[in-house]
Amino acid sequence: MKIPNKHSDLQFLRNVLVEFTKERDWEKFHTPKNLATALTVEAAELLEPFQWLKSGLADELSDSQKAAVRFEMADVLAYLILLADKLGIDLGEALIEKNELNAAKYPADVVRGDSRKYSEYKK
Repeated sequence: MKIPNKHSDLQFLRNVLVEFTKERDWEKFHTPKNLATALTVEAAELLEPFQWLKSGLADELSDSQKAAVRFEMADVLAYLILLADKLGIDLGEALIEKNELNAAKYPADVVRGDSRKYSEYKK
């Protein structure tokens, strides 16, 4: 496993975002509901550059569209990290736990190359 650099470490990013928020006295606006709402809005904005692409593949995006996607992704990540902070959730742990649950629902030898929902597979 590759060791992440400090800019991809979630705790480092959390600290950057919390400091940014404190410097602007925005903590009072960052309720879990407001952060979840902002996260949803930014995730929806992430779709805009893909809206009318023929196949939706990355090579159809122009350089300016890729830049827009990059910054929307950063907004989504920022709100997700801030929401996790407010709720006391360790995103790294949550991701590992969820991946383990998904591995049990979607065993590789059963689902390889098939995108159906887990409930559509025979037990």
